[in-house]
Amino acid sequence: MGRGRVEMRRIENKINRQVTFSKRRNGLLKKAYELSVLCDAEVALIIFSSRGKLYEFGSSGITKTIERYERSTYNPEENNVERSWYHEVSKLRAKYESLQRTQRQLLGEDLGPLSLKELQNLEKQLEGALTQTRERKNHILMEQMEELREKERQLGDMNKQLKMKVSLEMTAFEAEQKALMIALPCPWNTNGPTGNHIFPVQISHQPNAIECQPEPILQMGYHNYNPGEGPSSTPRSLAIESSIIQGWAI
Repeated sequence: MGRGRVEMRRIENKINRQVTFSKRRNGLLKKAYELSVLCDAEVALIIFSSRGKLYEFGSSGITKTIERYERSTYNPEENNVERSWYHEVSKLRAKYESLQRTQRQLLGEDLGPLSLKELQNLEKQLEGALTQTRERKNHILMEQMEELREKERQLGDMNKQLKMKVSLEMTAFEAEQKALMIALPCPWNTNGPTGNHIFPVQISHQPNAIECQPEPILQMGYHNYNPGEGPSSTPRSLAIESSIIQGWAI
């Protein structure tokens, strides 16, 4: 009976898998050797087991065969571009890692590998950075104070202008009120030359103060006078009594 066909899939049993690997590895190495001898071919074979163990065969040496492979697949333009990009990426990666390391050291991390001299240099850098930060802060504060002073001066000028404007408007308003009060008629003065009710005005020393001199009042009817009380004590009552006309005389 012939051997049955083996299904091409991963062998789950660990022992069977290792046995199969050893048998087929030896057979593959044997076939590579036979091919190189019978056909005068340059053969290189590299095998890594699942555990990472290396098995190799080279009819002319593995390194020599690999170099020959690279020369046969070498494209100058593509290779130069790839090498250029590779070097650029390598430089950027190294710079990025250096910046990260420096940043951590400035934050007080990863200080263990640093020597005494490196720590002193780091301390000087931190002191210099702190000095520059304070100078910049003071400069910004001075600029803000100057801006506030300028705004204060502008507001002061605006306040003065508003005070002057209000003062002029108040002066004009007082003059207008004074002229209006001078021309205002007095209802009890009918002795004007034209018959208009114009009262004499006497301006006192106080602003906007006017005094209207009333005429004697004519009273109709009998005036109740009590001899025991004596004459009235007010000037107005005296003026009234002096201008009384008896009721029976009308």
